[in-house]
Amino acid sequence: MISLIIGSKGSGKTKLMIDKVNAAVATSNGDIVCIEKGMKLTFELDHKVRLIDVDEYGIQGFEMFYGFISGVLAGNYDIKEIYVDGILKIGTKDGAKDYDGFGELLQKLNKLVPADINLIF
Repeated sequence: MISLIIGSKGSGKTKLMIDKVNAAVATSNGDIVCIEKGMKLTFELDHKVRLIDVDEYGIQGFEMFYGFISGVLAGNYDIKEIYVDGILKIGTKDGAKDYDGFGELLQKLNKLVPADINLIF
């Protein structure tokens, strides 16, 4: 299942995601992954969460991100929840937010991600 947390800049999206991630640690029966651009959430998340910084892997654009998610899922069959913070920063195109590319990414991920895994942006 894919879920979106949407709102304008400064509306508390990241704070809500942090709360959801930390709550999921207590209730999930599998591994939890949080993907972000830049290591800003290191001290905010429970230590049991696998925190991944896409900048460490040179991920730029939605095509690369799709491949990265595929690899993360292929490498760990115990993942039950994936949280992504700052997806529009990852998928910028020519310095602008690429909403069409994000829509295409969501369609592709909908086919890739098994129904028992929650993917939250």
